[in-house]
Amino acid sequence: MENITIDNYLDNHYIHRSNWLRAAVLGANDGIISISSLAIGVAAASSTREPIVLATVAGVVAGALSMSAGEYVSVSSQTDLEKADIEREKQELEEMPETELNILAQIYENRGVKKETAKQVALEMTEYDALGTHVRDELGINEISQANPIQAAIASGASFIFGGALPLLVVVFFPIKGMEYLLYGFTTIFLIILGATSAKTGGSSVTKAILRITIWGTIAMGLSALVGYLFGVNV
Repeated sequence: MENITIDNYLDNHYIHRSNWLRAAVLGANDGIISISSLAIGVAAASSTREPIVLATVAGVVAGALSMSAGEYVSVSSQTDLEKADIEREKQELEEMPETELNILAQIYENRGVKKETAKQVALEMTEYDALGTHVRDELGINEISQANPIQAAIASGASFIFGGALPLLVVVFFPIKGMEYLLYGFTTIFLIILGATSAKTGGSSVTKAILRITIWGTIAMGLSALVGYLFGVNV
């Protein structure tokens, strides 16, 4: 039988993909929907290709930069909060170790461990790694939940470009007549593929993922087309 270490075993779980997968799916989904919606809105008000291409390219560039910056700021803010909590926990361990020990024992007891055993576990874990134990079991911060701002920004921006490039290809290579309907059809296909891929990668329900992503995408594109028809002037 093959020897399996705990690290190798845990690495096989889908939760370890959550941080980069969330950013990648969000970026690709936003790229597909927002750029398609933008292109549909312009196409509904234009009879020539150039305005649609220009708006789409500008949307891809601006969207990718915005997604990257937003993801970096968001994750960095989360990281700063985590660091502040860890520093506070370190100070509390130095100033009131007995109180922190009792808190840790109560946490284990609330999880179903007998009172005496919980106290013993808390003692042993404190002796082994007091700060690491409190950070994980009291604050709920661990390696899985901690996100990397740079990694999240790159994943989000790159996936937005990839997602936005798909409707851009439709705009460039397909006939201008009926462009909004072509965009809607192809975008629905793109969203189905994205939903299925993300579900497979994350080990979740493919059907639920596809329905969720296509329903909201359809609503966004429909509203964009409506705006284009209502306020657009043929150019």
